[in-house]
Amino acid sequence: MPSALTTMQPWLAHYDRHVPPTLSPYPEKSLVDYLREHASFAPDAPAVLFKGRRLSYAELNRSSDRFGGALTRFGVRRSDRVALVLPNCPQFLIAEIGAWKAGAIVLPLNPLYGADELAAALRAADATIAVVLTPFYQRLKEIQPQTHVGKLIATGIKEYLPPVLGVLFTLFKEKKDGHRIHLEPGDEWFQTCIREAGLKASPTSAGVGPGFSPADPAPDDPAILLLSGGTTGTPKAVLGKHRHFVTAGLQLKSWLTPPAVASGVKGPDVALVPLPLFHVYACVGVQSHSLVNRTPMALVPNPRDLDDLLQTIDRVKPTLFSAVPALFIALLNHPKVQAKQADFSSIRACFSGAAPLMAATKARFEELSGGRIVEGYSLTEAMMACIVNPLEGTNKIGSVGIPLPDVEVAIFDPESADRFLPTGENGEILLRAPQLMAGYWHNSEETERTLRAHGAGAPWLHTGDLGYLDSDGYLFIVDRQKDLIKTSGYQVWPREIEEVLALHAAVADVGVAGIPDTVKGEVVKAWVVCRPGVKVTEEELRAYCRSKLAPFKVPAHIEFRDTLPKTIAGKVLRRALKAEHKN
Repeated sequence: MPSALTTMQPWLAHYDRHVPPTLSPYPEKSLVDYLREHASFAPDAPAVLFKGRRLSYAELNRSSDRFGGALTRFGVRRSDRVALVLPNCPQFLIAEIGAWKAGAIVLPLNPLYGADELAAALRAADATIAVVLTPFYQRLKEIQPQTHVGKLIATGIKEYLPPVLGVLFTLFKEKKDGHRIHLEPGDEWFQTCIREAGLKASPTSAGVGPGFSPADPAPDDPAILLLSGGTTGTPKAVLGKHRHFVTAGLQLKSWLTPPAVASGVKGPDVALVPLPLFHVYACVGVQSHSLVNRTPMALVPNPRDLDDLLQTIDRVKPTLFSAVPALFIALLNHPKVQAKQADFSSIRACFSGAAPLMAATKARFEELSGGRIVEGYSLTEAMMACIVNPLEGTNKIGSVGIPLPDVEVAIFDPESADRFLPTGENGEILLRAPQLMAGYWHNSEETERTLRAHGAGAPWLHTGDLGYLDSDGYLFIVDRQKDLIKTSGYQVWPREIEEVLALHAAVADVGVAGIPDTVKGEVVKAWVVCRPGVKVTEEELRAYCRSKLAPFKVPAHIEFRDTLPKTIAGKVLRRALKAEHKN
């Protein structure tokens, strides 16, 4: 029965010694409360590091207060939606926290979205204000009539650059790269909003302008809408509460802070943030851990600019590095890294998620940095209710780890209505935790399909991913249900073949999917990116696969490419590869 299964948590025996089995009860707080505490007790401590600029907790608190006041003057009320079309920069955090202080729900969007994607997301959330980086301002203006957005607040990337860098940016990049714009009537500059709030402040208004009383959020207030493809691939908005951020932050703090770090023996942590803050991984994971744990965030606006990323690592000496496998691979292939001209020795722990981490990538990066990569697993819908390998204990090859405190995992029979599967059997992965999403925004039907009760207790999140648990409670992901390849009556999991090919010395990146075949129904095809300067033939790779895989799993076709299509989180888009093959 489900109730019996949920009491079985063999993973607890494999927690690192410093990790408690539970953190319950969780405090009745929001990240705004943590920021205010840090601003009061450590006002000058760094909260944000950006291109050599340092923003303290006091500055972050004061600026977000003022921006919240501006939003209130613009008519934003509790639970209104404020969109952020921004890369990783201080303005993202100021605007996000300011919107929370005004009682709003934040809608972070990928600045690289096309006009139709932006318009659809803004309409679906019924956003009334959007904060946008200047190069994307005109795109927002063009689609504004298709939405309910009444005002755009524009900000330039140079506003938080150090003085010398700001001057160089103005001279050589601002106009050329489309950062210099003219606002249309009714729109506002981000810095004007903050500056005028300070100028209009009364002696009793805490420096945020007259008439503004911050509506600091309660734990159960709605906080954020994060876009997700869900289990069906159709974009939906996941609604998260303020308490979900705190829950995730405390869970990650317990996992990532062994006694030596907590006591200051190894010095304070610095979190490198190359992952986009509009994605759950950085927004709910890194940001929550940083604000709960008073860990400064070193923001990287464009992780594809590897030279800038390496300069940031050299400048801030991060101890924590969260990334996706594609970024680890890109760094390993960078000429400076291969020439041993990059120093990763400050890094004590790396967190890898959002896509499968190949064993070869993990081994190479750990050897290079001396730190440890722990692979993890979660979904946007889970709000960082994570499965993670222990930081100090056993990391099993091929496993994404064990549940964080107060997170449960179970394997469900996808062919049944209500049956859990025993150890070692493949089935759908289910998660349960205090911070699961409140639901999909205005989509009760899909919410009920994804969050379902099985027996006693809170609902389980149906992930749509397939995997199994071993006897120790370690989770092994097999694949997505929809990516299963059926060839000549056999079932083939793309990830298994990707893992094998990734271990070949010539392979830098790989994606595998099934393509139609008139005889077998489907056959396996692999798309391979070779390492720089290394050549290999299709037949050599097929021979390598034959030595390690059953014959029906060996790719019938191998295509060499310079790059693979990926999501912003670094997952290979298998459906895009299949679509390109059809064409």
